[in-house]
Amino acid sequence: MSGSYDDSVGVEVSSDSFWEVGNYKRTVKRIDDGHRLCNDLMNCIHERARIEKVYAQQLTEWAKRWKQLVEKGPQYGTVERAWCAFMSEAEKVSELHLEVKGSLMNEDFEKIKNWQKEAFHKQMMGGFKETKEAEDGFRKAQKPWAKKLKEVEAAKKAYHAACKEEKLAISRETNSKADPALNPEQLKKLQDKVERSKQDVLKTKEKYEKSLKELDNATPQYMENMEQVFEQCQQFEEKRLRFFREVLLEVQKHLDLSNVASYKNIYRELEQNIKTADAVEDLRWFRANQGPGMSMNWPQFEDDEWSADLNRTLSRREKKKASDGVTLTGINQTGDQVSQPNKHSSLSVQSNTVQSVQSSYNPFEDEEDTGSTVSEKEDNKIKNVSSYEKNQSYPTDWSDEESNNPFSSTDANGDTNPFDEDTSPAMEVRVRALYDYEGQEQDELSFKAGDELTKMENEDEQGWCKGRLDNGQVGLYPANYVEPIQ
Repeated sequence: MSGSYDDSVGVEVSSDSFWEVGNYKRTVKRIDDGHRLCNDLMNCIHERARIEKVYAQQLTEWAKRWKQLVEKGPQYGTVERAWCAFMSEAEKVSELHLEVKGSLMNEDFEKIKNWQKEAFHKQMMGGFKETKEAEDGFRKAQKPWAKKLKEVEAAKKAYHAACKEEKLAISRETNSKADPALNPEQLKKLQDKVERSKQDVLKTKEKYEKSLKELDNATPQYMENMEQVFEQCQQFEEKRLRFFREVLLEVQKHLDLSNVASYKNIYRELEQNIKTADAVEDLRWFRANQGPGMSMNWPQFEDDEWSADLNRTLSRREKKKASDGVTLTGINQTGDQVSQPNKHSSLSVQSNTVQSVQSSYNPFEDEEDTGSTVSEKEDNKIKNVSSYEKNQSYPTDWSDEESNNPFSSTDANGDTNPFDEDTSPAMEVRVRALYDYEGQEQDELSFKAGDELTKMENEDEQGWCKGRLDNGQVGLYPANYVEPIQ
């Protein structure tokens, strides 16, 4: 019965009870599982934080894209503002989800990581110190009782073998009595064997009972020692379970946006913006700005082709052409006469009235009907031309064709027009856009703040300049939208 103790040799586990030899290993394994569960919880929180980040980015991208679509789309008025309120809500919710992501990673994740580092201590040879301490504690508590259990199993085996041998000896003795060919000496041997078997049974039974009694006496101490080690493992596991509960509650608080005041305000504000949408107000706005409520320049009687239609607003292009058509500079004179350049004067008018152009010279008269010289004609033109075209609205049948322009560069006799400008092209200057501008007409340029372009002509009286983009496009733009590049 002597020999070194080995809990894995000679002992058959008869049940799944904790008290069986070696079944404490499940409790020891729970410590290693606790470390792995910390890693699992950190991975779980990390994945959720990544989801929060991606969701926030998707909300921002969605809000940006749809805000542009709605603003550039046909929707208008209070319903447009209500629609755009959804994009504002998405942007604000995106910020909150980024805050959730930050809380999960910077607080919850780091808290688990630090607790795991403090609770589990790795050994040089692998494994954790806490696992080894539990393993050694259970092994030490179980060793004496396991040794006695091993003795009980051996005694039981010997007793059962003796009982079997006794039964065989008795059976052989009984059979020999019925055999007449068996001599008395052989019968005597069988009887002696039966007697020895009975004695062996008594001895093994006594030994078996004794070892079982010793095991029973050692069981209370065994149970106490095992309970003590188990309680230590329970206390360690209790700390982990309580810590996990605490962390999960904090994660819940970070994820539950319904308790965040700013989150509630977002949807309260969204609801208010939606409720402010007013169909009647939008219809009224559309009627006034796009429907019958718009003002109209109805056709009026005109004295002649050059009468000013004062109820009509000139387009920017017409303004520029009208202004260019009456700017008199560098007029050539014949003979010894030298004339100073005429500055264009503006025609002052009152609302709903038309002032006739006072001119003693009709530019459409044939030159053959007069005996004046070219010089006299030019003098007459200078005296009678005014800038009445500056603020004039032309009839709808106005044409830019030079065949209808009395100031065309060639008169009836093919001579050059004395009113042609004799100015050299303005020096091109590089300028930089101060603001974004989107052209309203086909001959206007579009650019963004910071873009550079070339100014080709100086500012006119309406505040427009002619310029060229770097891609070669030439057009007009507001002069106050750019600044010279130093």
